[in-house]
Amino acid sequence: MSEAERATKPIRPFAGLPDGRLATTALPNLLFSELLADCDDLAELKVTLHIFWTLARRPRRVPGMRLDELRRDPLLRHSLSILGGDAADVLERALERAVARGSLLRVRGHRKGEEETWFFVNSPKGRDAVERLTRGEGGFEPIVGETFEGTPPTRRSIFALYEQNVGLVQPIIAQELAEAEEMYPAAWIEDAFRIAAERNVRNWRYVRAILERWAAEGRNDETN
Repeated sequence: MSEAERATKPIRPFAGLPDGRLATTALPNLLFSELLADCDDLAELKVTLHIFWTLARRPRRVPGMRLDELRRDPLLRHSLSILGGDAADVLERALERAVARGSLLRVRGHRKGEEETWFFVNSPKGRDAVERLTRGEGGFEPIVGETFEGTPPTRRSIFALYEQNVGLVQPIIAQELAEAEEMYPAAWIEDAFRIAAERNVRNWRYVRAILERWAAEGRNDETN
């Protein structure tokens, strides 16, 4: 669906949240401060959030879903079909983007002679599940020569470092963090947060001062 077609399509009204107690889904803050901020593809975002939502409602909390399960999900099919094109094709492209981004991990193999493709949330539980599958647990036979796709970045983003060492990223500080991430090397940012944590000075002003001093004076072999 083109932008012009989407602009003229009637908006389906939302009746608002009703009174009373409602079921809720807990989502990590990093989904909003990092993934939502960077994601530029609506289908990818829909699929990623749908997987998080589906897994959160399951009693066993298995951190992954099979590809055939995603293809059969009626709500997901509807959600993607309104974007235009074939919903199955849109799903495939969205999953490819999510794996490339690292928000989802993918592992392919066979179990009891049937082909299986799994998508896991890139979390400690998801990575552990992927490792267990690639070791062949539960009768799963991974494709020879393949481990898994969707390796997370080796360095954490400045937003992740801020939330782990300082607290929730507020809108007033988000732009400054984004500018700092473009201005300073990733290794500097990670070291500056580590130094601040070691000195128990957990605030962005202190981290920023370290980075500014290194930029002005240069870094020696010391990291403090």
